[in-house]
Amino acid sequence: MKVLAIGAHPDDVELLCAGTIAKFVKQGHEVFICHACNGNKGSNVYESDELAKMRRKEAIASAGIIGAKSITMDIPDGELVADLDTRIKTIDALRQADPDLVITQSPRDYHSDHLNISKLVFEAVYLASLPLWKTDHPPCSKLPFLYYMDTIAGINFVPDEYVDITDTIDTKIEMMMKMQSQLGWLKDMHNCDAGEFIRAVAQFRGFQSNVRYAEAFCQQKMYPQGLTERVLP
Repeated sequence: MKVLAIGAHPDDVELLCAGTIAKFVKQGHEVFICHACNGNKGSNVYESDELAKMRRKEAIASAGIIGAKSITMDIPDGELVADLDTRIKTIDALRQADPDLVITQSPRDYHSDHLNISKLVFEAVYLASLPLWKTDHPPCSKLPFLYYMDTIAGINFVPDEYVDITDTIDTKIEMMMKMQSQLGWLKDMHNCDAGEFIRAVAQFRGFQSNVRYAEAFCQQKMYPQGLTERVLP
C-alpha cells in the first residue's frame, strides 16, 4: 500500500501516529508524511522565516528515519482555513502520494489548524480522484481509506481501532526528537516533555487494547468503501 499521513504542523504526525506509520514501513509499505503548515509560529526564540526553514529541515530528517517521503503545503501557522485555495492544495498533496490509506487529524481536536486540515482532507479524498478537477498533479488512481488519528492526550476521542506499536515506540520517539525546535516550546507552552508524553499516551491506549503500547484511530466510514477488512497494521 501507499500510506499518507497528513498533519497540520511539523510534529503532529510524529506525536500522534508515527508508531503506526513506522510499522507500515517495516511491513514493506510506502509512506508519505505531509505537514500542511510550515510551523512558523511555534517559538519564543526564533523569527518566523528562520523557524519555518528550521522546521522543514527537521520534518525531512524525521521522515528520513523510517525512509518516508516528506511533503509540505507550506501554509503559515494559523492561516490554514477551509477555503477553495487550500482545498486545491490539499488535493495536490494527496495526488503526490496517490495513497491507498490516508491518516489525518481528528475533527474534534483543540487547534483550529487541526480542525481545518481534518475537514480539508475529508473533502479532498474524493475530489482528488476526479480527472476533471485539474491541479498541478494527475488524479489519484483510487479512493483511499480515511482514518483519524488520536487527539492530543486523547481528549474527546473514542477509538474504534488500535495499533500495537510496542515494537516501534522507540522509533516514534526518535522521530519526534528530530523536532528540536519544538521540544522547548512544548515544555514552555504546554508543560509537556515530548518523550514522556508519547510513552504515557501510548501506555494508556495500550491498557485499553491489552498491549504494552498502542495508538488509537477512528475510521471515516463512507460509500463506496467496504468495511469488512482490516486496513491498519
